[in-house]
Amino acid sequence: MGRVVYVFLIALVAVLGFLFFKKDTVSPQSPVPDVYGTSKSNISNDWFPKSKTSKNSDVLSVSAKSAILVDYDSGEVIYAKNPTQKLPAASTVKIMTVLMALENTKLSDKFSVSEKAATIGENAMGLTQGETLTLEELLYGAMLVSGNDAAVAIAESVAQSEAAFVQKMNQTVQDLGLSDTKFINASGLDEDGKVQYSTAYDLITIARYTWEKYPVFRKIASTYYHLIEPTKTHKAYELYNDTNLLTTYPGVKGIKPGFTWDARWCLVTYAENDGKKLLAVILGSEDRRGEMIVLLDYGFSKSGIKIDHSELE
Repeated sequence: MGRVVYVFLIALVAVLGFLFFKKDTVSPQSPVPDVYGTSKSNISNDWFPKSKTSKNSDVLSVSAKSAILVDYDSGEVIYAKNPTQKLPAASTVKIMTVLMALENTKLSDKFSVSEKAATIGENAMGLTQGETLTLEELLYGAMLVSGNDAAVAIAESVAQSEAAFVQKMNQTVQDLGLSDTKFINASGLDEDGKVQYSTAYDLITIARYTWEKYPVFRKIASTYYHLIEPTKTHKAYELYNDTNLLTTYPGVKGIKPGFTWDARWCLVTYAENDGKKLLAVILGSEDRRGEMIVLLDYGFSKSGIKIDHSELE
C-alpha cells in the first residue's frame, strides 16, 4: 500500500512540475498568430497629408460632406473640407480589400466562389457559386465594376472568412498609422445595426499607399475595359470601369467610386498632368463627378496648369 502511495506522489509531483514549467514558458503577452499565419504586419507607411484641418474650403463650391485634395508627392494639402469627419465610405472600402489581398496572396492564387459571395447582391461582376478564379481576375471585378461578390470571394479565400478578413483590415489601418477608420465588411455595403466609417484623410492615405506600392493596382485601376476569357472553372466576364472621369478628364488614371444610401456619392481619384500628381477624395456628395472636376481644376491651376475641358462629357 505504501509503495502505491509513493508511486502516486512521485507521479503527481511530475505532473505538477510539467504544468508549472509549461505555464512558465508561454508568456501571456506573446502575440497570437493571425489568420495569415504571422503575428507581424509587413505594412510600413511614412506618407501622410501634411494637415488634418480644413484648408481653402471657402474658395470652392464643394457641397460634399468631406473632401481633401493633396499633392501626391509632397503630401501638401491643397484643399480640405472636414477631412477628419467620420463618414461611411461605400465601395471605396474596396481599396483596402485589394490592398489586403495583394499583401497576403499571389495574383495567380485560385479562389473559390461561395454561396455568400455569389448572392451578396447590388453591384456584382456576376460570379456563380462553385466557380474558381484567380486573385487577379477577382481584383478586376472588384475594382472595375465594384463587384461585391468579388470582394467577398477575395475575403473568404484569403482569411477563411469575411469576419477574419475584416479583423485584419482594421488591424492594418492601425499599422498604417490611422485611427479614424472602422470596417465591418470587405465590400463597403451598409449593414443594419453596424457602423462602418472612414475619413477623407484616412482614405487618401490608404489609397496613396496602395497606389505607390503596387504597380498592378495602378494597372487595374486605370483599365477601362477588361475581358476575362472563359476557362474550365469559370465563365467569361466583360468588365467596364465605372470610375468617374477615367476617360473624360485629362490625366485621370482611376481610382475608385462608391455609393450607398448612407454614404451617398463617394470618389477617390488620382490624376497627373505635366508632371503634377494629385490625389483627391470626396465623401457624401450629391455630385461627385462635378465636384471632383472642381477640385482637380483647382489643384492643377495652383501649378499653372490649365485643363482643356472640351473633351469632358
